[in-house]
Amino acid sequence: MNVELRYLRALVAVVDSQTFTDAAIALGTSQAAISRSVAALERALGLRILQRTTRNVTPTPAGERIIEHARRVLDEVALLERAAQDHSGELRVSYAWSALGRRTVALQRKWEELHPAVRLIWVQSNAPTGGLANGGVDIAVVRRPLTDNRFATTMIGTEARYGALAKGDPLARRRFLRLSDFAGRTIAVDHRTGITTEDLWLGMDGPASVRLVQGVDEWLTLISTGQAVGMSSEATAAQNPRPGITYRPVRDAPPISVFLASWKDDPSVLVADFTRLAREAFIPDQPEL
Repeated sequence: MNVELRYLRALVAVVDSQTFTDAAIALGTSQAAISRSVAALERALGLRILQRTTRNVTPTPAGERIIEHARRVLDEVALLERAAQDHSGELRVSYAWSALGRRTVALQRKWEELHPAVRLIWVQSNAPTGGLANGGVDIAVVRRPLTDNRFATTMIGTEARYGALAKGDPLARRRFLRLSDFAGRTIAVDHRTGITTEDLWLGMDGPASVRLVQGVDEWLTLISTGQAVGMSSEATAAQNPRPGITYRPVRDAPPISVFLASWKDDPSVLVADFTRLAREAFIPDQPEL
């Protein structure tokens, strides 16, 4: 029997994401590669792990037990990788759309002063856990708390919401926006890692339609070409300028909570120091809404 770690990672990603397509996005590979890995695992074990239909993917009774064991194996491997990283001279920090916006450079400089021998490496990840689950990073910047009980989330501050518009949009001439300005428009939304949902407009007229995107690049392209408007954090506006796009603050939108996520059982001093510095970066200038 030949069971490889990539088979287990593919299986768990499919179960967590509910689709082979989303699992491929989470692991940064192709849907075909995910399908091959799951099929190879089923052949190696000699049993069916997943039931596939046109609408969803569900584990078989035997698959439930296999998935539980697969998670344990991957957790142990992640612990092993993190133990090695503690002595590798680097701290890997992931983010989905933006790191900490305009605060990122100042935090980087403070980190270099405090830990000159430890490189701070920023990694972009579209995985729901920011790459924590597969051991690819030590800590993740997330803008909604993770529901996976293996991880702890610490709130470090809040950010204002900004609307994103094509430069030719009439709203782009305004100094600021309100939620009501999005009524009747098409809004671009990333349900995987984005922080804007239709719930923002509960009890009021909201966008007429939603265009689903996968990641910030697709979001920016859709908006710059005038096919949709968008809403994201001030960090997105700071770190993702693009010709053809105007960002404007949305004054009556609730602020966005910013969290750092890490493994609950991680005693790393580096993770603790980064968390402290990131929290301090938000202290002087919390946004006023």
